[in-house]
Amino acid sequence: MELDKVITYSAIGVAGLVLLVFALDLAAGIFGRLIPMDVLFILGAAFLLWQGIETALELR
Repeated sequence: MELDKVITYSAIGVAGLVLLVFALDLAAGIFGRLIPMDVLFILGAAFLLWQGIETALELR
């Protein structure tokens, strides 16, 4: 596998994990009630996930 694809898929995995963790935190309040921080992390992870998917489609 090429290094470009490995980096892209790794970024997609990390972004998905961050999105999941902070979405669960927003719903359950595991790490406290810092709602603006949760929302910003979710938006950042969603943007990175979107960019990773677009890049993966370009690499095909």
